Amino acid sequence: MSLIGATTMDWPDQYKRGVIMWKVPRNIKMNDNIVVREDEFAVFYRDGKALMYIDKPDRYALTSQNAPIIGKLIQYLSGVKQWAEVYYLQRKPFDVKFGSKQPYQFRDKDFGIVNLRLFGEARYRVSIPENFINEFVGTLNYTTADEINGRIQEQIVLLTYDVLGDLKNKGTGVTDLASQLTTIEQFVLERAKEHFELYGIELQKLSGLYISMPEEVQKAVDQRSSMQVLGADYMTYQTGQAMREAASNPSGGGAAGTGVGLGAGMGMGVGMAGMISQAMASTTQQQAAPAAAAAAPAATPDVMTVAEAAAYLKVTPADVQALITGGQVKAKQIGTDFRISKKVLDDFLAS
Repeated sequence: MSLIGATTMDWPDQYKRGVIMWKVPRNIKMNDNIVVREDEFAVFYRDGKALMYIDKPDRYALTSQNAPIIGKLIQYLSGVKQWAEVYYLQRKPFDVKFGSKQPYQFRDKDFGIVNLRLFGEARYRVSIPENFINEFVGTLNYTTADEINGRIQEQIVLLTYDVLGDLKNKGTGVTDLASQLTTIEQFVLERAKEHFELYGIELQKLSGLYISMPEEVQKAVDQRSSMQVLGADYMTYQTGQAMREAASNPSGGGAAGTGVGLGAGMGMGVGMAGMISQAMASTTQQQAAPAAAAAAPAATPDVMTVAEAAAYLKVTPADVQALITGGQVKAKQIGTDFRISKKVLDDFLAS
């Protein structure tokens, strides 16, 4: 069609790709024709507000003969101002990615104020064409799809921040957020129903939500998670990390640096930790000797805790934990505790 001086108006396909809204370049008046397809709304706008919209596909001739069908629009065009602007809107859903431009300051009881950033994807569609035009065109004076998408993205981020604030007030910490992402998405969708009605939009889907933390906080969270999985305290965990780093650094000199290999490096790490632990244990044992001499010897159980295994091997619990972590002693984990067979310990001593 010719965009200038045309009497028939429609939305050319070449202007539709990735665009939710398109304004007809010229105003409409009586005797013009409007084409509305199945995937479109046609909204008529004047004086800062939407007059009406058409959502049934057809070709509409703006004449008094069609008054029974579009009588309200004919009435608007028959007064003093015999014109109106036409905006086409797509009915299909649109997918957008969103991300926070400014960090959200989350006050955590363990880590203090943590700056969070979030990212995700959303799907929305036009649900109330008149509200959509009134808000984006009439109130915000937007003319492009990029402006509209930008506004929607900002509002999704704000809704997510509101949900995070509620969770924080209920005692949720940053270490808990990763396990609640699906719940956060559902909370945002519920709040979006009322929030986006003003914009004439239905938020249909929220997915791929990702909340990032500063690197130092993320490391602390990862460390805490690892300690919980291993059932270890901070000192035991640090000892295990030091052994791993020593074993994986062949350029550090000593036997590992001369090509003895990873297995020997780990053995050295365990040996060094054991020497230190044995020295500490020796002092403890000397201090406890009078009390131990007074006590009657107890029978060695067939299944031992980490503490009992440490007493049996005459080492510290940290040494036993390191042997379990390194795979040198097999143990059965029950919850956060371990149980070790006496036979396993005897076989280890005999090896």
